[in-house]
Amino acid sequence: MEILEVLRRPVITEKSTALQERGKYVFEVALDANKQQIKQAVEQAFKVEVDKVNVVNLPAKWRGPGRRRGRRSPRKKAVVTLKAGHKIEFFEGV
Repeated sequence: MEILEVLRRPVITEKSTALQERGKYVFEVALDANKQQIKQAVEQAFKVEVDKVNVVNLPAKWRGPGRRRGRRSPRKKAVVTLKAGHKIEFFEGV
C-alpha cells in the first residue's frame, strides 16, 4: 500500500486541534491499513518521527428519518503521536 492510499485526509475538528498542542495529529486512513503502515506513511509524507499510533474503527451507521434514510460509510481514524520536538507544518495555522 502506498502513502496516498493509506492517508486519506486530515481530520480538522475542535478536539483534534486541541490534541495538536500535545503533539498528536488525527488522520482518516484506509480501512485495511495497520499501525505500521500508518506510521511509515506519516514519517515519509511529513518527514517527522512517530512515537506511537492509536487507531479507532468507526462502523457504518444508518442516518436520517423515513424515506430519506441513508447509510454512512465505515471509517477508520488514526491518532498519531510524534516524538518530542517534531511537528507537522501542514496543520499549523488551521
